[in-house]
Amino acid sequence: MTAADAGGWQADEEEPRGPVGKAFRLSAADSLSLGNAICGFLAVCVLASSAIQSLRAGGNFTPAPSYFATAVVLLLIGATCDLFDGLVARRFRASAMGAELDNLADVISFGFAPAFMVVIWGGFTDKVPFPAVVAAAAAVLVAGVVRLARFACVKTKSGDFMGLPIPMGAMTVISIVLLFQPSIWSLLAVLGVAWLMVSRIEYPKPKGQLAAVVLGWIMVNVAFLTFWVAWPEGGDMPIKIGATMQIALVAAIPLRVLFYKREQRREAERIHG
Repeated sequence: MTAADAGGWQADEEEPRGPVGKAFRLSAADSLSLGNAICGFLAVCVLASSAIQSLRAGGNFTPAPSYFATAVVLLLIGATCDLFDGLVARRFRASAMGAELDNLADVISFGFAPAFMVVIWGGFTDKVPFPAVVAAAAAVLVAGVVRLARFACVKTKSGDFMGLPIPMGAMTVISIVLLFQPSIWSLLAVLGVAWLMVSRIEYPKPKGQLAAVVLGWIMVNVAFLTFWVAWPEGGDMPIKIGATMQIALVAAIPLRVLFYKREQRREAERIHG
């Protein structure tokens, strides 16, 4: 590389790609994306504080359901912000860095926070090796980052999501944590969710009535979790039902896609045969 080439390369890197003034103006949608990031950060803080307080007391750490519930409520609020930021951006116009802010916020709330929750859930027990817990948590984080990067680069012909969307993946990992004790099988389930996020299975994009259903589902889960925190005796069953339905929904979509493709192949063979 010549000196002129090097100078040109540096000039290209330093040259701004758009109007600098406009790039630093936050829109209403950006505020929702930042709210999503803050919710993810607070969820991690809540989980970390539960471990710190228990270890300071000198006893063995056992994750308290109230801390998990608080963290999940924060992530559900973050998911609501994530659901609305796109709608607000389309309605009131997005800023120059809206898409980047959205992806960075999703990494915090739906990548790092659920991965940290897996570590808190399984890292303080002798039932599973700690390296296995860390590996499962890292798989969730890496799959989420790859999923978001691919979403920015690859568009499907149908307009649907390729792979499990990261907010739904995060909620499914959380459902596994809420329903099951740490074990090799539950860690394999977490790895399965990570694989779904980077798979080629197409998931329908929430639009119109489907978006309203998703929002309603989030609000119902928030209500279940709030009831669980306030009245642990009466609220345990509703949250287990909600978590079970979340896992069933995520598992049912790939099965439906497989059956649909099989029906298409049979129909094609019948026409051409």
